Amino acid sequence: MSFSLNDLARNLQATLRADSDIRLSDVASLDCAEAQHLSYADSKKQISAIAKCRAGALLVTAEAAAALPDLKIPLLIVKDPKKSFVEAMLLFRPARSRAKIGHSDRAIIAPSARLGSDCNVFPGAIIGENVVIGDRCDIGPGVIIGDDCQIGDDCILYSHVVLYPDVQLKNRIIVHANAVLGSDGFGYRFSQGALIKIPHTGTVILEDDVEIGACTTIDRAMIEATVIGQGTKVDNHVMIAHNCKIGRHNAFASQVGLAGSVTTGDYVQMGGQVGIADHVHIATQVRLGGGAGVMSDLLVPGVYHDMPAVPEKDALKNHVNIRRISDLRDQVKKLTSQMADLQDQLTRLNQIEPSKSAA
Repeated sequence: MSFSLNDLARNLQATLRADSDIRLSDVASLDCAEAQHLSYADSKKQISAIAKCRAGALLVTAEAAAALPDLKIPLLIVKDPKKSFVEAMLLFRPARSRAKIGHSDRAIIAPSARLGSDCNVFPGAIIGENVVIGDRCDIGPGVIIGDDCQIGDDCILYSHVVLYPDVQLKNRIIVHANAVLGSDGFGYRFSQGALIKIPHTGTVILEDDVEIGACTTIDRAMIEATVIGQGTKVDNHVMIAHNCKIGRHNAFASQVGLAGSVTTGDYVQMGGQVGIADHVHIATQVRLGGGAGVMSDLLVPGVYHDMPAVPEKDALKNHVNIRRISDLRDQVKKLTSQMADLQDQLTRLNQIEPSKSAA
């Protein structure tokens, strides 16, 4: 599939500064683009790299275009180059059509299960007793849905997703391959020299428009529900423990780990490998840098880093001080040597003074 620059300008509502006869066949990142590709630049670093770019055309802002009057690469001028690039990408690479396979005869669907209209159930899927599934859902190959689960409309469960019994998914949920929702929380009590398992009789609830990454695990609550709030996006390989209550529109990157009973407000963001101790509350609009460790409540919105997590300003000071440790160590060694010399001189002076008194 290819598009002329005129076609792209019309579809993207862009202003064209170029030869409109050029045709492009795909998109590419700035450093990989060739003559057949459309790319984009929206940061100062990217714009400074345009001189080396070999793209057939670029999406840029009006300000960037004005700063590049002699650039020979055709420009498509838009308000938001990245947003327009994504739109163009879907023109060149349209989404695959949704399958229309109905209920595979190689799936196992319990007689008491109720499925809405226009659902696909792929081979190898197992749907338990009393499961309720809404309209237009896709249940991928090898998916296991335990008894009494409830799934809303327009949900997608990719290959080998596992829902333990009683899990609830609302509408427009996406769960990627091999995610496990509703396994028992890691709860034990120590009695007579042994760990005794604590029953977990609660559930997991995913609110509307949640997306769960591949190989992520979300444990069921002990009593009520582990809840993932509306619009929250969870990356691959994330662990959310029992009893957690996650707010709306949170975003967790890969390898985030939340211990039991963590709660968050809305619009919380966590970088990769962030760890949260149990029973901690993270306030609305807190952002945690990668690798941060949170041991106590964070109640003030802002950006936090380090272990234990501190406000970004304090973290930067700490890093600067760490870099100075080598210099401080050398200074301490020098001062220690000087002190030793002074002590030696003082000792000798004390030895001389009694001799003079005796004379």
